[in-house]
Amino acid sequence: MDTGGVSMKFKPRDYQQIAIDHLVENKRCALFARPGMGKSSSTLAALDSIYLAGESAPTLILAPKRVALHTWPNEVKKWRDFSGYGISQVVGTEQERLAALRRDVPFFSMNYENIPWLLDNLKGRWPFGIVVADEATKLKNVRVSVRDSKAGPYIHSEKGGSSRAGGLAKIAFHKNVTRFIELTGTPASNGLKDLWGQLFFLDMGYRLGRSYGAFESRWFERVMKHRNDKFGELRPRLGSEAEINAKIKDLCLALDPKDWFPDLQAPLRFTVNVTLPAKARKLYTQMEKEMYVEIAAKGIEAFNASSMTMKCRQLAAGAIYTDDTRTAFGETHDEKLQALEEIYDECGGMPLLVAYQFKHDLTRLLKAFPKGVDLSTEKGLAKFMAGEAEYGFGHPASIGHGFDGMQDITNIIVFFSGDFNLEYREQIIERVGPVRQLQSGHKRKVLIYDIIAEDTVDEVVLKRQVDKCSVQEAFFEAMKRKSIV
Repeated sequence: MDTGGVSMKFKPRDYQQIAIDHLVENKRCALFARPGMGKSSSTLAALDSIYLAGESAPTLILAPKRVALHTWPNEVKKWRDFSGYGISQVVGTEQERLAALRRDVPFFSMNYENIPWLLDNLKGRWPFGIVVADEATKLKNVRVSVRDSKAGPYIHSEKGGSSRAGGLAKIAFHKNVTRFIELTGTPASNGLKDLWGQLFFLDMGYRLGRSYGAFESRWFERVMKHRNDKFGELRPRLGSEAEINAKIKDLCLALDPKDWFPDLQAPLRFTVNVTLPAKARKLYTQMEKEMYVEIAAKGIEAFNASSMTMKCRQLAAGAIYTDDTRTAFGETHDEKLQALEEIYDECGGMPLLVAYQFKHDLTRLLKAFPKGVDLSTEKGLAKFMAGEAEYGFGHPASIGHGFDGMQDITNIIVFFSGDFNLEYREQIIERVGPVRQLQSGHKRKVLIYDIIAEDTVDEVVLKRQVDKCSVQEAFFEAMKRKSIV
């Protein structure tokens, strides 16, 4: 919402007040709420109450870069209640980050990638009393274990985890840290296994296990898909879901828009099937069977099943990289491009938000649709937001966070090519999603199109997304407070 530079009085909705109370009353907790439900403003209101009650240590807000740079500062300025609080963005060059750290303000926002730098720079000192982890699924890959010693619990880094999450895990329980708040709308986008890392930062493994290995051993099992399968698929044991949910429910609050917006309209979903031409089908089948194809006199080889799946996804989209630099590529068909044009015509000229996966997707899309724009550029984004482009092309990993206002431009999103990551999919959908449409006064349904190449890995990707979504929906139901349903 454009307020013309004039801040507004913050009046929390009923569900926001429940969220605020949860954040204030629980010093280590998680708030799971769909995009558009005001997680940021609710958190600022909670921090305001905390500071008014006498806590004074500064707050470190961790977030994706764009969110740290724009969303949180804009949210502070937007509301009259919080505009008196200063916020310093610890982003940019090292000199800029160092200068930002020296500012005398209560809030500091920083992107997750700078965690190792921050730890090195502080050299054991830790001035932040409150840590807010926005999009907390960034913490899901922490792999540490807790060992008891005479001096108390000791956190030991293990192999396989991300270094930034591992470093933060040791600081999260520093004596100066009195509160740790996690925010996300997709806590279990890849299933229940995502929860251990996030919960570790809240209770040091008390509820779900002192190490990821212990968590996995207790509640999961490896199911071998075939005789030569070395690793198998990790699946929850019977009853695991209910046990895990019961253990963490006291720390976690889930807010589902369906409970609070009676006029909310569920998205309409359409699968647009395309058939691979004979030549493209031959290449696809060859890659599946032989893990090798030739395109433009260049041999393209897949060295394992994962690589083969990736290359099949590219072939299904209509092109494939022909070198290791992922710059040169060969085109195999334009069926999806034709389908996208038909969708645009059917939608009567409404701008389309188009999600793609590969760089060659973007190159081909911009060539085929000169009235489309690349949303990763400031110029392209400005043109789309001004309603001057027919298509806005964006990668879900790049525009899933911090892109507000798109719901005023369109209510239609098209997945040109898909990915297994449910979190990215849901985040980009919510740029124009039902909650944002409703809150902006648009009484229209959100339309979601998936362009699927028949009898290809596209169908597997879409099915996997549906399965993951059902797991996460069940988790949201379990995390709701009885008093609000």
